Amino acid sequence: MEIILKETIETLGQEGEVVKVKPGYARNFLIPKQKAVLVTRASLAQLEKEKLAIASRLAEQKRQAAGLAAQLAGKVITLNKRVGEENRLFGSVTNNDVALALQAAGIAVDKKAVVLPEPIKTIGEFAVTIKTGYQTTASIQVQVMPDSIGNAQ
Repeated sequence: MEIILKETIETLGQEGEVVKVKPGYARNFLIPKQKAVLVTRASLAQLEKEKLAIASRLAEQKRQAAGLAAQLAGKVITLNKRVGEENRLFGSVTNNDVALALQAAGIAVDKKAVVLPEPIKTIGEFAVTIKTGYQTTASIQVQVMPDSIGNAQ
């Protein structure tokens, strides 16, 4: 089934593209949530009228993503966590912890944009990828340090 995307969907494509998807996905998710419309003569004509507006919105999104990536480039955040034997953390550092630390540093990032293959469970320095927008990412350094309060004797 062919549809026209009304917004950028990372797994499918950008706003304004005509893509093929399975009929159930289109009928049950994309069309009811108004993320896409069926390809018809009227919808194609409407798409032609809106191409300039769509192109300017996509350019603005890419500009914002590049700006956020520049802000994040080379950023180092430090998280202090309680540790037990062999420097293993009580719990772990998750994408939510990284997002909250970035927000405390004045950079608003959604926790879904933080890409951690698996939660961090040891102290040390780790490279973490942040999705800043469609097809744009930035890498930051996360330092996990032992909490000085938990280790004071």
